[in-house]
Amino acid sequence: MKNLLLHVQGGIATVTLDRPEMRNAFNDEVIAELADTFASLGARDDVRCIVLAANGPAFCAGADLNWMKRMADYSREENVADATGLAAMLRTIYQCPKPTIAKVQGDVYAGGTGLVAACDIAVAVETAGFCLSEVKLGLIPATISPYVIRAMGARAAHRYFLTAERFSAAEAHRIGFIHEVVASEALDDRVAELAKLLVNAGPAAMKACKRLVQQVAGAEIDDALIESTVEQIADIRASAEGREGVQSFLGKRKPAWLLAS
Repeated sequence: MKNLLLHVQGGIATVTLDRPEMRNAFNDEVIAELADTFASLGARDDVRCIVLAANGPAFCAGADLNWMKRMADYSREENVADATGLAAMLRTIYQCPKPTIAKVQGDVYAGGTGLVAACDIAVAVETAGFCLSEVKLGLIPATISPYVIRAMGARAAHRYFLTAERFSAAEAHRIGFIHEVVASEALDDRVAELAKLLVNAGPAAMKACKRLVQQVAGAEIDDALIESTVEQIADIRASAEGREGVQSFLGKRKPAWLLAS
């Protein structure tokens, strides 16, 4: 890969944006690499969780300027095709069957917020800044909005989508966009602690939990939803992993998936 680094060890895959000189801004090439990498890692049995990290002072500054220059002359059809690639990449990360952690070591701007929001867990250093700057360019954060709005809520999105103001890691944490804020020197250890928790859980259960949250969040609590949740717990209880988890707990032993990891 040209723009990403990949390291897999102990069930943890770390995908690192590696364009520090471009503040890890993405273009169509980076988008394709991210989509392919997350799709591939999602299918690997030796991967239990994925950390999305970045090199350099910024986590992701949004769109690459050279890419934006090319897009300036695109027709509407070309813009649709281009935006579809970004949308597909974000959906691949969001729907990845493996749990994901955004390890935010620096500033996050525009489309970069979509990367953070598409991950299941986000931890940022206290010096990181955030900005949804699209309206300053006469644009809107449309493609990233399904993920960003889910992460920060509609009320906060009204403000930060419209003002395009920079906000701090503390504010990102207050509105729920970031789960934890840590000192720079504590970031590696905290992400490693979270990754270990994810690796130690049942892999099939983790996949099912992700689907459960995505299905239930915002859904009306009606007969169909209740029936679906009843069926899901019955399915997981009757599965090989579910039976092994309960039996190992009752038998006061480690579950088989830990022994195999």
